[in-house]
Formats: sequence, C-alpha cells, structure tokens
Amino acid sequence: MAARLSQRVAGIRGLTRRFGERVILHSLDLDIHGGEFIALLGRSGSGKSTLLRALAGLDRDVEGDLDVTGTVAVAFQEPRLVPWKRVDANIALGLAVPDAGERAHRALAEVGLTERAGAWPLTLSGGEAQRASLARALVREPELLLLDEPFSALDALTRITVHQLVLQLWARHRPAVLLVTHDVDEALVLADRVLVLDEGRIAHEAAITAARPRHRDHPELVSLRTRLLTALGVAPEGRLITERQGTPEEQQ
Repeated sequence: MAARLSQRVAGIRGLTRRFGERVILHSLDLDIHGGEFIALLGRSGSGKSTLLRALAGLDRDVEGDLDVTGTVAVAFQEPRLVPWKRVDANIALGLAVPDAGERAHRALAEVGLTERAGAWPLTLSGGEAQRASLARALVREPELLLLDEPFSALDALTRITVHQLVLQLWARHRPAVLLVTHDVDEALVLADRVLVLDEGRIAHEAAITAARPRHRDHPELVSLRTRLLTALGVAPEGRLITERQGTPEEQQ
C-alpha cells in the first residue's frame, strides 16, 4: 500500500503495560505510517484502549520505546463536550492559535454543523455530538488521529452516515488513523489494515485492498471476515471457539 511507504508517524518497540501483577500489553511492536487507516480489533480487556491511551500520551506508565511524531488528536466513545460552552467554543477549546475561532468554524463546516455552532452541547443529537467531537480533533490538524470506538453508541443509520463522513475527512486531510472497534464489519468498511489484539499482543494482521465504497458481499471482505472472526475466537456462524481444532493430521 502507498501509505506504508510514507513517513512513519508512530513507532512502537517492546511496549509493555502492567497494572499490578497483570500485564495488559506484552512487548508489542507496531509502526503507523502517514495516511494509512488502521482498525484495531480485540475482545474486551485485550489492551486496545490501553494502546490508544499510550499513543495519545495519556498513559506514561509504559515500558519499551514509544516514538510519536507530530500532532495527535483523539475522538472518544463519548463526545466529551464541555456542557457550559457552546459548540464552537468546544471545538476551539485548548487551541492556542490567534485564529482559533476561525479554524473552529471551518472544522464545523466540514462536518456539516455550521448551523449548530452556537448551540449548547446538550441540545445536540448523538450523531451531531459525535461529529462535533470529530471536528474538535480535526481542528488540530493531527498527523495521527486516534478513534476510540466513536461510533458504538450511534444507531445503525447514523453510524453509516458518520462512517462516510470519516472517510471523506480522512481522504481530504490524510492523517494516519487508528480506529479501536469491536465491529468486524466496521473495520472492513473503513480500514486498509486490520490488527487483532489478543492478550496484549498482535495476533493477526490483514491488509484490505478492495476499492471503496465497499460492500459486505465483496469476495475479499467475505474471506477476511471469516479470518478475523476466527482470530477473535468466534466462528462465522457466531459460535465461540473454545479450543483449537487443529488440522486433520494433528487430530489423528
């Protein structure tokens, strides 16, 4: 992929995170290059959000080498808008540049919220609030955009709309994106590279070459869905895989 040939924006070597006796990340290695869109899958407790927090600089108690260049921005599962500031002030919050207000209004225009600039956050719909969260991240012009399950609370139709918006914004600004998600189909629709994290290690990696817009019945996506579900310990029909079956030779 072309994105892999561009400059590296994050490099991780031997990253380990411990919480007491429990090790959440185990000597993890990962490179993220400018412009690539990565989805990170894994069961609850596998270390997805821990890795994202480390990349965001929100968790300093890690071991190993973590090199992140350029600006990093995060959009979380909950929009986390400050309720006592209007939407445009939320977007400009912490932006220490002379034209912060102008930038905020440009970012709101990009996500289709110009008319809601003066609204209070509590009056926004779920989809509007998440779009405002994306605007707040993009106004910082990040080289690395971290998305921590930002679509999980949205209804199905709104989620599709926000997916399309994210792809449009990514194509326009070309940050590197790391999306944490539990949704295999979401990863297949959005990402160019999918990683499966299992017990703090990258257990599986898959590149996606299908052109966008993507459809669930595309042969490449059908095959990848099966592989990713298996890597997550779930059979395609939804049954949990409790133990490795092995090849016929191994079972003899």
